[in-house]
Amino acid sequence: IPSMNFIRLLPVFISFLLLSAHFVRAGQTILAVALLCVLLLLLIRQYWVPWIMQMILFLGAVEWLRTLYTVAQIRIGADMPWMRMAIILGVVALFTALSCLVFRSKALRTRYNAANGEKP
Repeated sequence: IPSMNFIRLLPVFISFLLLSAHFVRAGQTILAVALLCVLLLLLIRQYWVPWIMQMILFLGAVEWLRTLYTVAQIRIGADMPWMRMAIILGVVALFTALSCLVFRSKALRTRYNAANGEKP
């Protein structure tokens, strides 16, 4: 059911939107637009699509952790509160990393492996 796949992929969409907003805020609009364009790969029923998406989500989680560390260092150095920010960015990093797991669902394995002739 296509609408169910959309719901299954919702964490991926949210992760990509958050990453895009992060890059827009950092002044990297081209990267933000590119990330949003990569979402179009989800329309292609090829076995390599989940691999690319998972790699980007993993790198996105690493980016969130890098941002957490950088901002925490700045805030600690300025003697500003930092713990709440660290928790929020940590949760966002975890959410982004766990978004990779949606591709383990049977329906999505079937969708992307069927084109390769593999069994789900």
